[in-house]
Amino acid sequence: MENNSTNILVVDDEERIRRLLRMYLEKENYHVEDAENGESALEFALNNDYDLIILDLMMPGMDGIEVCEEIRKQKATPIIMLTAKGEEVNRVQGFEAGTDDYIVKPFSPREVVLRVKALLRRSSSTKFLQTETKTKEVFEFPYLLIDNDAHRVTVENEHISLTPKEYELLLYLAQAPDKVFAREQLLKDVWNYEFFGDLRTVDTHVKRLREKLSQVQPKAADMIKTVWGVGYKFEVTENG
Repeated sequence: MENNSTNILVVDDEERIRRLLRMYLEKENYHVEDAENGESALEFALNNDYDLIILDLMMPGMDGIEVCEEIRKQKATPIIMLTAKGEEVNRVQGFEAGTDDYIVKPFSPREVVLRVKALLRRSSSTKFLQTETKTKEVFEFPYLLIDNDAHRVTVENEHISLTPKEYELLLYLAQAPDKVFAREQLLKDVWNYEFFGDLRTVDTHVKRLREKLSQVQPKAADMIKTVWGVGYKFEVTENG
């Protein structure tokens, strides 16, 4: 099958869960490796190029949030966080740390497979999935180009490595230049998340997005404008 080259890291301190996820993911012809703690997970994640990481939030020693934060300092690998019921606050922290999706325990293994496929489809690092439509969807601005068919962002011809959520946030804003989006709306539409308690998730991702764009061209980052007391908008600047 096409999926042979897709590598997934499963991280959980319970062997039963690792074994269950491995079984279902290998049925889809994904190549699966696993780690039983945060320290091992971080070592594996930084020394290998995984297409996706499934990461348990609550683990002894280094927890999932710490692992995610460390990974995000160096890599944009898509991450799905496993959380237990009642860990609402931790889930928000996970989003702030750079998690792209979350699944609540106890979970259906089939749901996990569907979430994995969906996130790989949205991920810029996906090697085997091609867009189903042949229409070219490209958004071109001064300094910045978003090729939605390839899930690729370039600033002055230099590729920018974004996480799936960073990419979706940039695309969402860029598709409606000058429209102001409240943080609550961004959280709902980009993260599909109805919890309106802590909106720092949005601010954290905007900050990361600006930093990555600024490393190549600060004027590209400047197109993401803060609208004080409301949220953000994408404002097209003139070339030069």
